[in-house]
Amino acid sequence: MGFILNLIGNIFWIILGGLWTAVEWVIGGLIMCLTIIGIPFGIQCFKIAVFVLWPFGREIHRSPTGVGKLILNIFWIFLGGWYIALGHIFAGIIFAITIIGIPFAVQHFKMIGIAFAPFGTTIADK
Repeated sequence: MGFILNLIGNIFWIILGGLWTAVEWVIGGLIMCLTIIGIPFGIQCFKIAVFVLWPFGREIHRSPTGVGKLILNIFWIFLGGWYIALGHIFAGIIFAITIIGIPFAVQHFKMIGIAFAPFGTTIADK
């Protein structure tokens, strides 16, 4: 039963903007990968794009962060992570206005953490 609900939620998610959001993450990842310094950031964009494309039935796990991941997350925040997190906050608030949109708002609120600091996070199926 949970698989069916996740499938239905993901299909509606894709229709209501999830596909475009994932495409934006992929484009951002490709742009980041143009330089050698940007490759780690591009890889994180691709990881987030997969999560954004199919979020229902998945959860985010944060591992202990070392100094390297902390430094990369700080650079990520200054390069636009805060802006992306604000976008998910805004989208979550918009979806939360209606009862039907609440599950989609929950997914946007779940994405705030990974959009703000992706290094040291993993995405796993529930």
